[in-house]
Amino acid sequence: MTQSFYAVVPAGGAGTRLWPLSRQAHPKFLHDLTGTGRTLLQATADRLRPLSDGLVVVTGARHADAVAAQLDLDPSDLFAEPAPRDSMAAIGLAAAVLHRRHPGEDVIVGSFAADHVITDTDAFADAVRTAVATAADDYVVTIGIRATAPSTAFGYIHVGEPLANGAGAHHVHGFTEKPDVDSAAGYLATGDYRWNAGMFVVRARVLLDHLARLQPTLADGLERIAAAWDTDEREAVLTQEWPALTKIAIDHAIAEPVAAAGGVAVVPGEFDWDDVGDWHSLAGLLPAGPDGVRVLGQAGDVMAIDSPGALAVPSSGRRVVLLGVPDAVVVDMDDAVLVTTRAQAQDVKDVVRQLSEDGTTLT
Repeated sequence: MTQSFYAVVPAGGAGTRLWPLSRQAHPKFLHDLTGTGRTLLQATADRLRPLSDGLVVVTGARHADAVAAQLDLDPSDLFAEPAPRDSMAAIGLAAAVLHRRHPGEDVIVGSFAADHVITDTDAFADAVRTAVATAADDYVVTIGIRATAPSTAFGYIHVGEPLANGAGAHHVHGFTEKPDVDSAAGYLATGDYRWNAGMFVVRARVLLDHLARLQPTLADGLERIAAAWDTDEREAVLTQEWPALTKIAIDHAIAEPVAAAGGVAVVPGEFDWDDVGDWHSLAGLLPAGPDGVRVLGQAGDVMAIDSPGALAVPSSGRRVVLLGVPDAVVVDMDDAVLVTTRAQAQDVKDVVRQLSEDGTTLT
């Protein structure tokens, strides 16, 4: 049986910590956040296309047109979800449809988020190829990111002994949700933990078998949807089945229980990686100007004095002036202005929640 590898890109979420630039109607993966001229989604596709036999994007129905406008993608490879049901439904749907579309192939699928920044594409490619080779041995494979600090923003992978096949992958002892800072520091001190970036590579049939065993209701619903996906019955079946699908992340549905049974492997990812989780993180990805200020947009629209480490996003056409505000964050949009500090960047999500509860349309 011919082996094939298909890259699956779940493009969801609103990136609310990057408000007011990133919003539910135009989330962060649709933006060029690094000044390269390519959006995060386009950069993700650029990395994956040379490594795969095909690319599938799973996104919300409200973002489907924007995704199609940014990518040269066959319409059949753009999967629009009626509503978010978390990562397991998105990845499981893609695996089930691809498995049906290619009955004569041993289909391996790899899931890679649409909103991550990876600069060393050669090292990334090496890790993906190792993951695909390891997945052929029926492992669920993840790519573990080298932890450079005791971050509390990421989950952690407990790395075990190398696999016997010598391909460079290791057994996974388990996964840990976002820890407190002392626990994270303890993990780093052992040298046996890596950040969990949510990258998973697995044979489609193995994934669907695990899902049928661990989440049978979800598996049955996805199979019914997949059977109708390429037919005239798609919309009717989606309308009936999608709202009833179990809302669960692939980490909880598959990775954690399968790891406990010894069925998960990890490939060390030796490349720089960032999930651009907030304004502080984004500032670290942008070059500093001679005044020490990072600018996303036209540098000529910003004047900065005595404000090293600050980040300015001039998007309204107005001049942004920073005076004596080190590490400030100023995001100037047509309908909203955010002024905060890099230290409080994680709290922007709470502001968005409050705005939403107040009934504002700015989210």
